[in-house]
Amino acid sequence: MMKESLRRIFSRENLLALALALIVIALVVFTADVTPEWIYQGF
Repeated sequence: MMKESLRRIFSRENLLALALALIVIALVVFTADVTPEWIYQGF
């Protein structure tokens, strides 16, 4: 029973969503103390 619930939680879609969220959080943390020049570079 435990393995089935774990497999349901750690499905491929959930892992992708979790990884994406962690990447976004890491980007926000790493760019928070830097001047937001990367926002204006695209324009």
